[in-house]
Amino acid sequence: MLQLKNFSRNVYVTSVASLLTDISTEMVVHVLPLFLSGVLRTPIAAIGLIEGVAEMTASLTRLLSGQLADRFNRKWLAVSGYALSAIAKAWLPFVNTWPAAFAARFADRLGKGIRTAPRDALIAASVNEQRRGAAFGFHRAADTLGAFIGVGLSALIITQLQGANTALTGATFTAIALLSVVPAALGVTVLAVGLVEPARAAPTHAGRSNALSWESLPRRLKVFLLVMALFTLGNSADAFIVLRAESLGASPVMVLLFVLAFNFTYTVAAAPLGALSDRIGRRKPILMGWVLYAAIYLGFALSNSLAMLGVLWCAYGAYYALTEGTYKALIADIAPANQQGLAYGAFHATVALMVLPASLLAGLLWQALGAAAPFVVGATLALTAAALFTALLRDPEAQPAPEHV
Repeated sequence: MLQLKNFSRNVYVTSVASLLTDISTEMVVHVLPLFLSGVLRTPIAAIGLIEGVAEMTASLTRLLSGQLADRFNRKWLAVSGYALSAIAKAWLPFVNTWPAAFAARFADRLGKGIRTAPRDALIAASVNEQRRGAAFGFHRAADTLGAFIGVGLSALIITQLQGANTALTGATFTAIALLSVVPAALGVTVLAVGLVEPARAAPTHAGRSNALSWESLPRRLKVFLLVMALFTLGNSADAFIVLRAESLGASPVMVLLFVLAFNFTYTVAAAPLGALSDRIGRRKPILMGWVLYAAIYLGFALSNSLAMLGVLWCAYGAYYALTEGTYKALIADIAPANQQGLAYGAFHATVALMVLPASLLAGLLWQALGAAAPFVVGATLALTAAALFTALLRDPEAQPAPEHV
């Protein structure tokens, strides 16, 4: 039976902060591609470039912040990352060219790069290993509830300002971006006031075990990161899913309703599916998630029905619920306690480094071969990664939790 009580204070504080920050982020992130393509007339390939370069550059910050999180105060490192993202949100209402939008997007992702590894290390250090899956699942559920609220607010603003069936206007985007600053600032405040830096064991080997190097990471983690890199090459920015819906005739409000369905599914399923990995091991949920992802992407490639797109968006939420918390619990199982900041930094960096080639590849495939092409390639790479994961990560899992946790 899933228990959400008796997590430490840090789990609840980071969850509330993530909820508020995701309200802010999701108010703008799904309408930004519509603003870029419809108002600023940005080419599809340039939209892929914006998403990819921002994530790739931020990946270097993830590595550095992961190393720093093992050595210095994790609380204030996380707070500074959230604060930078809040400042970037305050910039978005004033952009009027796609390079300016890129700069704001870059600053937002840079803030995410700074905060993610220390925040995840704080969560891992604040809960015992039998409840890591549940704790990360709870955090993801709160994060995604914020996304649900944020998308709902964005849809409401569009409906009120311009109606449900017209293309997004620049004035509407500006209003959404301005309002998104409020929850972002509240999230920074919650973290600054509520987080507590937990005690940690002194590093071994004169502090060298957390050196910023590939060689210092455990072998199982390196194998997982390599397979994850292959999977992520086919996991282009969600902007392409938004644009796919638009290409099939979805209005801006309908696109946001699809995203609401995604976030509702993710919110409901994240905590129980995260806790599932505490009982059956980490590998099975990840494999199930990757196979589901391949089916979803094939669906996006082949579907010409808006109703089917709604089903696919819901399934996409289930994929995230199966995998996101489980990835982080698996890393905590594998990495030594005094290397967990570096391990999370390496994980997030691996994913982010692949976003640039993934998004560029998707944009080029879309322009050269049509809207279905990037989704077919993404499904193929997901199945290939699942096969490699099955073959290469056969070591025993971390001990499962007792039946009732």
